[in-house]
Amino acid sequence: MANIKSQKKRNRQNETSRQRNKSIVSDMKTSIKKVEQAAAAGEPTDELFKSAQKKIDTAASKGVLHSRTAARKKSRLAASISK
Repeated sequence: MANIKSQKKRNRQNETSRQRNKSIVSDMKTSIKKVEQAAAAGEPTDELFKSAQKKIDTAASKGVLHSRTAARKKSRLAASISK
């Protein structure tokens, strides 16, 4: 455990941001999984895909994902749908 006051505060901040980021990532992964399951079942994926893209962009804009990582995820998701 840290003894320095500023490090104790930093630890609290890190925990808060970790939980926030975890929530965003979890939401994003769930929406991606829904798109993939719908595509595998042969169901329409237009609305789900738009929703997943929005979640990925949100994660990138909040700094949870790098912008190139977000672009790669969207590209691979689109490619998996078109197969």
